[in-house]
Amino acid sequence: MQNLLPEPPATRLPADAEADTALAEAKQAGTDDAFKTVAARFPAFSGGWAALAESALAEKQPVTAYAYARTGYHRGLDALRRNGWKGHGSVPWSHVPNQGFLRCLHALSVAAAEIGEADEAARCAQFLRDSDPAAADALT
Repeated sequence: MQNLLPEPPATRLPADAEADTALAEAKQAGTDDAFKTVAARFPAFSGGWAALAESALAEKQPVTAYAYARTGYHRGLDALRRNGWKGHGSVPWSHVPNQGFLRCLHALSVAAAEIGEADEAARCAQFLRDSDPAAADALT
């Protein structure tokens, strides 16, 4: 069956050059403290939370990863809504400012699975694929 309703336009978050620079510098340092500084300085920037969540997952700390990912996910939802997202529609992976949110969504799915929250893990994985299949492919 063909959907005859038009899809909403893709949501593209605005770039934050200052936060991006801080995150790049934190990646050079490669420490959780550097990433924590980014998250504290730019709490609405999902990229910092994603870096912390990914680091916690790599360190086999799923509860910590879950907390970081959930924070970045919710801050990302707030940003998406401020930029016209109505709860559905494309959030393109190819648009770099969207990647922090999408990485948080993926990390939340992984961390949820690791702590036994199978339903949430599945919902987040589907949300990621619905946002942009390219994001799901790149992150899994």
